[in-house]
Amino acid sequence: MTYTTQLQNGNELNRLYEDDRPIHEWYRFVLSFPPHLVRQYVEKFELARGQLILDPFCGTGTTLVEAKKLGLASVGIEANAMAHFAASVKTDWDVEPDGLAGIGSEVRDWANAGALERVHEGGDSSFGVSVYKGKLRTFDPEQSRLLIKNSISPLPLHKVLTLLHRIEQHGDTGIHSHAKLALAKQTVKEISNLRFGPEIGVGKLKTDAPVIEPWLNALDRMIGDLRNFKDKSVTPATVFLADSRDMCRNLAPCSVDAVITSPPYPNEKDYSRTTRLESVLLGFLSSREDLRRQKHKFIRSNTRGVYISDEDHHWVQHIPRIEALADSIEERRLELGKTSGFEKQYAKVVRLYFGGMARHLSELRLLLRPGAKLAYVVGDQASYFRILIRTGQLLAEVAERLGYEVLDIDLFRTRFSTATKNHLREEVLLLQWNG
Repeated sequence: MTYTTQLQNGNELNRLYEDDRPIHEWYRFVLSFPPHLVRQYVEKFELARGQLILDPFCGTGTTLVEAKKLGLASVGIEANAMAHFAASVKTDWDVEPDGLAGIGSEVRDWANAGALERVHEGGDSSFGVSVYKGKLRTFDPEQSRLLIKNSISPLPLHKVLTLLHRIEQHGDTGIHSHAKLALAKQTVKEISNLRFGPEIGVGKLKTDAPVIEPWLNALDRMIGDLRNFKDKSVTPATVFLADSRDMCRNLAPCSVDAVITSPPYPNEKDYSRTTRLESVLLGFLSSREDLRRQKHKFIRSNTRGVYISDEDHHWVQHIPRIEALADSIEERRLELGKTSGFEKQYAKVVRLYFGGMARHLSELRLLLRPGAKLAYVVGDQASYFRILIRTGQLLAEVAERLGYEVLDIDLFRTRFSTATKNHLREEVLLLQWNG
């Protein structure tokens, strides 16, 4: 197969433009693909009102928000409960801005009266908090075990949990979700000890941090955006908490006109860690069993999300290039004498990843209208003993075998790999379903 590609400046292409910040910046993954890429493919696919865009790996809703801004109906599928929540809130523009302003004003008065600074005796089990040394609100031990150590310091956590409790007590439940998303964003960005570079880690520990003002700042931005986009609120956008390999229970057959998405890449990035603190804070994860159930709905893309019962590898066992790639990774492991449990799983993850994507693309065929066009943002990887995984090329072959027409593979940007000293391609795989 021959494809037309164009080298672009990676930093420029992945930058969030100033005009794109409204709504998108309510809550956003560090490595989210940029809104202007969605616009590019909406234009390239010549999409118009009355057509439906699907993002089956919608994350925090970049495609859906941009579609709504353009007046195009959209639907998203997301297996991460926190990301699903964020995408749902970011596409809900029916909230009354004055209601959000009211809760902000009420909380400011409450905080100015000193309520937030008071030490509380006892916990409130209805909000998943308990006593910390008899005084501060904190997570229970099982919740704490889910977090990266030192994600947030005790006093800032106490303040965040106290503010969350106050938000939940507010009478207007219609605005709770927006207020809680603003708190989740600022907890990670301004209040916690977490840092992204791009992997998540812990920076300098904060013994204390302001909580009310960062939250009010995020709330004010939401209020302004809701007022500015009120006229677009009627454009439908729906988000399902579901597995992208099992979508037919949520969507009608032959209902989708286009797909614009970015699935996970095959590497050692545990995507659940990126949202772990806010997932625990808002109650989406309370135990290791909750986490396991969530990961079961993910495409298998890293060794921390592999289970004995996984069988997606059967979907690609007949594709020689994928089998050869997995075999070469296992051979390199044996040559290097690597024996850790994770390293022994590398070859299996590759088979499961491409098998999971094959299962997804197979399911998707039932939902697409004839002539539907698809754009998948994917990236080359070299996480497994520096053996290059040409993700876009391999997914193109998987798609062709399932009956899709491969239109092109556009170069989105390049990333420099410090491990291999090579530039890795991030591409947009373009497909068409002719029925």
